[in-house]
Amino acid sequence: MSNVIKSEPFIVNIGPQHPSTHGVFRVKATVDGEKVIDAEMVMGYLHRSMEKLAEERTYTQNIPFTDRTDYLSSMSNNLGYVLAVEKLAGIEVPARGQAIRVIMAELQRLASHCMAVGTFVNDAGAWQTPVMWAFREREKIIDIFEMTSGARLTCNYMRIGGVAFDLRPGFTELVEKVLREFPPFLDEMEGMLVGNEIFIARTRGVGVLSPELATNASLSGPMLRGSGIAWDIRKADPYCGYEQYDFEIPIGYQGDAFDRFIVRLAEMRESLKIVRQALDGLPGGPHSTQVPLALRPPKGEAYARVESSKGELGYYVVSDEGPSPYRFHIRPPSFINLSALKEMTVGGTIADAIVSLGSIDIVIGEVDR
Repeated sequence: MSNVIKSEPFIVNIGPQHPSTHGVFRVKATVDGEKVIDAEMVMGYLHRSMEKLAEERTYTQNIPFTDRTDYLSSMSNNLGYVLAVEKLAGIEVPARGQAIRVIMAELQRLASHCMAVGTFVNDAGAWQTPVMWAFREREKIIDIFEMTSGARLTCNYMRIGGVAFDLRPGFTELVEKVLREFPPFLDEMEGMLVGNEIFIARTRGVGVLSPELATNASLSGPMLRGSGIAWDIRKADPYCGYEQYDFEIPIGYQGDAFDRFIVRLAEMRESLKIVRQALDGLPGGPHSTQVPLALRPPKGEAYARVESSKGELGYYVVSDEGPSPYRFHIRPPSFINLSALKEMTVGGTIADAIVSLGSIDIVIGEVDR
């Protein structure tokens, strides 16, 4: 008789209420001992029927809905939606409004990536220092948003035709402070973690995505660039004058959780470069074009996309010449990037699954809508 003890697979529920799921999201992981042999994603706990509700409200009234999809990147979501409506209605945005949009979008990328890298390091087992550093820097940007829009998280700042308000007195000084103090923070994070043998052991070779799999799964943002694909909407299909700015597209080479972390840190340095250029070249003139309160775009359809902090964020809008969209649809990067989670986790351990999920950087409001 054999004395070998065989284990029996069983299901472990991670979530829906669990800090490592980054929101109300559930993973039904089938494990054999510590090894994950299957993973099923269960979502929908935060579904709010946002796309259907948008068909009953005016084009301007729908802007606050976009704040509440990826609520860590409200400026980017505002921007994607108003670009789609402007494309549908043939509305031109003044140069100053375009530059302000770029500044806000890149500041928002910095704030979102702070949250992403800080919580990811926690998922990898680090103590509170890195995430507190990240929150400290993020707070400076949130203060700028509050000063400009009156809100810290759901800013509702972009408008069809431009932005809601011009820049406040003192805005430049606060942005200059961010530009001055952010690089030392990034140096600290890299110095603490990039060569840390424990962090490397927890992230290198974990959640690996080949370039072929990343492409076939329609991944975008740091998820795609971490696998070595230099694809960025700001370069491939420029909007808001991004073709005028000088910046690079950071990529990884192994497609693992460590590379996605490094790509996000490098992207923050590039965002600082863009903000500096936009601030130095900020034109005068109006910040917005006058648009009718009851906007009725001509019959047709439009799709606009932006490079949000998580990847390609697209808005599809259909007009029947009424005051509300006939159809409103969001292409959310969090939802699509999450589709690769099974391939990233099967074959690894439960602890590795937490790191893989954290490296995607999801917001459930964008997944469920």
